[in-house]
Order: sequence, then C-alpha cells, then structure tokens
Amino acid sequence: MTLDPRALLRQLYDVAVASALPGRVLAAHLPPPPEPGRGRTLVLGAGKAGGAMAQALEAAWPAEAPLSGLVITRYGHVPLGGRPRRLEVVEAAHPVPDAAGLAASERLLALTRGLTADDLVICLISGGGSALMSLPAPGLTLADKQAVNRALLASGATIGEMNCVRKHLSAIKGGRLAAACAPARVVTLMISDVPGDDPAVIASGPTVADATTCADALAICHRYQIDLPAAARAGLASGAFETPKPGDPRLAGHTLVMLSTPQMSLEAAADAARAQGLAAHVLSDEIEGESRVVGGVHAALARAVARRGEPFARPCVILSGGETTVTVNPSRAPGRGGRATEFLLGCALALQGEPGVHALAADTDGIDGVGPHAGALLTPTSLARARALGLNAQALLDAHDSASFFEPLGDLLVPGPTFTNVNDFRALLIT
Repeated sequence: MTLDPRALLRQLYDVAVASALPGRVLAAHLPPPPEPGRGRTLVLGAGKAGGAMAQALEAAWPAEAPLSGLVITRYGHVPLGGRPRRLEVVEAAHPVPDAAGLAASERLLALTRGLTADDLVICLISGGGSALMSLPAPGLTLADKQAVNRALLASGATIGEMNCVRKHLSAIKGGRLAAACAPARVVTLMISDVPGDDPAVIASGPTVADATTCADALAICHRYQIDLPAAARAGLASGAFETPKPGDPRLAGHTLVMLSTPQMSLEAAADAARAQGLAAHVLSDEIEGESRVVGGVHAALARAVARRGEPFARPCVILSGGETTVTVNPSRAPGRGGRATEFLLGCALALQGEPGVHALAADTDGIDGVGPHAGALLTPTSLARARALGLNAQALLDAHDSASFFEPLGDLLVPGPTFTNVNDFRALLIT
C-alpha cells in the first residue's frame, strides 16, 4: 500500500470537519413555524458555529414565514457568501470576552421581552458561546469577567469546571436565557464541543437547567487558586448567583437536538480511513488531561503498534477527540501555541523519531487557542529537522511555545475558520 501520510491525515481532518458543518446537519432538525397569525419565530444564539448555523437556518426556513433574531459569533467566523438577511449576526471576541460581546448579549436578552406562549424561540448554540455571550451577573463588570476568564484559561481547569464558574457569574448562561424566554416554546439546536456532550456544559448551557451550584463554583476557584473579585465571591458565597435548576417550570416543555458531536466526526474520519484500506480505531471522544501528557500516552500506544503490532495491527489509524488543557506557569508569559501543538510536541519528544509514525492534531474550529493555526503535522523526521534549525524541543515545550517548533518546519496546519466546532481532533497513522 502506497500512502502519502501528510495528505491522508489532512483528508481525515477535513472529513471530520465537513461532517459537522451546519449546512449539512441543521435543516433536517428545524421545527415547523408557528401557524400564521398565531406567533412569531425568534432566533437567538452564540458560538463559533453561530454564523454558519444562522445561514443554514435562514436558507431552510420558509420564505413566507416570519423570522428575526440575533446570533453572536467570533470575529472572522461568518462564512463566505454573505450574512443572513433576516437574522443579524454580530461578531465578538473569544476566548476572552469584549465590549462587543457584552453589548450584543444585552441586546439578545432584551429580545426575549414580551414573548408569549404562541411564540417559538430557536436557540443556536455551539462551542465558544460562553465567552461570546458575556453578560455579567448583577454587580459584576466586564473587566471582572475578563479577569476571571483569563485566570481560568491559564489554570488547567477542565471545560466543565470553567463553565461551572462562568455560568454562575453570568446573567444569561446556566439556563437563564431559557428562563427569560418563558412562556414561549424553546427549541435548542446544539453542536457539541465538550467531552461527554453534556448540554449544560456546551457554551455554559444558556438554555439548559444547571445542576451545579454556587458552592461548586467557589470550590473550583479555590482548587485552581482563581482570585475572584469581591463582588463575585460575595455573590457565590451568598447563593445570590444561583442558576435555574432541573424541574424549574420556566424550562418545562423545551426541546434540545444535538446536531453534531465529536464522536460523529471521529466516526466519519474512521470511515474515510477504511475507504483507503486502513484499519481505523477510535479511542475516545472524551479524552482530557494535560496536553503534553496526553501526547506522551498517545506516543506510547503508537510505539507499541509500530514495534509489536499491539494492541492494533499495522498499518492503521488511531483517532481521538476531547479537550485537553495547557496549564501555564503564572510567573512567566506563555509562548505561541495551543492544545493541539502542545500535544504534538509532547508526542514528538516521547516518540523520538519512531519510524512509520505520523500524526496530526488540530482544533476543528480552525483555531488552536488564539493563534492563526488549527494545529500541526508531526513526522518521524520532525525532531531531526528541528535540531538542524537549532530548535530545542524540550525548552519550547517548557515555555508553552509549541507553535515556534512547528512553524519553521512548515508543518503548522492553517485552514482558517471552519465555521463549526466539535473540539480536538487527533489522528496517528502507523504504517
């Protein structure tokens, strides 16, 4: 079998992303419009896939049926082909919220006023919505939210832990948006970017009842030594920032559809590999942990396959997803990189140029952290090529500067925004 490892791995990434595009998956799950003259349809939403979801909804919605609303997405994440005509799409900052996101969130919440039981609200929710839909709880400022968000991002906390804190410091997340829509019927269409696909975690669950508590949020902040503003600490300690809980009558009768998930994308990539005559194995779509450590574990598995044909026979592709973390030393400024490239650099150091092992790791939204790249490619020659350029792989890993390892090699993956988001995609090819 003759394979081009780089081309094959890139194909698998592209297939995984394409399977989660809103234009492919959204139309089949739209509810019917309200009867003419009986109610209106309001669209609200936020997330990195928000612009594409709004486009797909408007394209599939009957031309004669009224439609209006507001969706917030990340800067640069509105697909080519123009903005929707009947729905407004606003761009804001991610992962740290900004004034544009705050203003849009205020407007979005205001649109819920005056809804009736005859009205239909369609909420378009995808990963990234937590930062984009940033409306601080009473007594907090945008600066407070920004400071807590930065601290959480650098802490090593899991996405579930981060979003527990975020939703309790919000006036719109943790089920509060759905509560504000009462008594209207709410249909939430979601694209999952979290391990386990818990809808209460995706974008901090703005339309989903929240089983976590203010006490949980405080414990997480204590565990990761997050310095909370005084007003935030007081609101959590008193329970004033508590969220709507399961059984809240304001959320009764709401429905939720999961349009795309990490597992669906991994299975699509596995099918594409098998079509090329390769065995494909999906480890899990829920892998979490420190990026470099997870990279080392994947390397150990790949090495066992390459050397002993265990637990899988070669040639094969090993796939995984989830959301790893990068814990930054607060005493030093981090370098350039993100979860995907840090995973690959940890993998490279563990493999030490193991023959026949190639890998790709990338974020399916097209952005690995805050840089312009989605991830990178790793080859058996990566370490040797880097040494020839005078690069110290271990020093770059310790400085969280993994992009500076792959960029000089020409191995960064830069697809641009993909307009969807099902989180980390990792593929190891063992030939």
